[in-house]
Amino acid sequence: MTASPLRPDHALIASMVTAGARVLDVGCGDGALLAHLAREKGADARGIELSREGVAACVAKGLAVIQGDADTDLVDYPDDCFDFVILSQTLQATRQPRVVLEQMLRIGRNAIVAFPNFGHWRIRAAITLQGRMPVTENLPETWYNTPNIHFCTIRDFVALAEEIHAKIVRAEALDASGRPMGVKMPWWFWNLMGEQGVFWLARSS
Repeated sequence: MTASPLRPDHALIASMVTAGARVLDVGCGDGALLAHLAREKGADARGIELSREGVAACVAKGLAVIQGDADTDLVDYPDDCFDFVILSQTLQATRQPRVVLEQMLRIGRNAIVAFPNFGHWRIRAAITLQGRMPVTENLPETWYNTPNIHFCTIRDFVALAEEIHAKIVRAEALDASGRPMGVKMPWWFWNLMGEQGVFWLARSS
């Protein structure tokens, strides 16, 4: 059976992962990205997923995925047990984003993080003009029904990376279709125009 095409943001993440890498996908959902990494990159691909439905979907694909929580379960992994740790569209739902990032860079030398950019101009306009929390394609739930508890902007994330002394190896801002904007611009421009941010971080030492 032919595999379904990857979402554009997942394809970008996959392009950052080296062939044969040991990978942990935190909040791996239905395992589409993990399955691609195992199949196309020969990765030793493992995952953690909070929802039972997601775990079941991953296991049905033959993936090594366990039920777990990014906030509490990363501490159980030893240092340097992965080459890449991925956190895609999950950072904003964690209780302690900084601790989660630090744990990711402890158990793997590289961390790839993708998140919706709350600094995008449409979100700013909705708050300014309507006085209400926005509902968008990347933030589809209403404020009272969302799992997201820590919204951040691209500039917020850059500042956090600096605080934890992480090196930004590569960064991309994505447009509304999930594809890289393709223009290297100042952070303020990406912060205004990017729907999502995707960052490849590495330990500084």
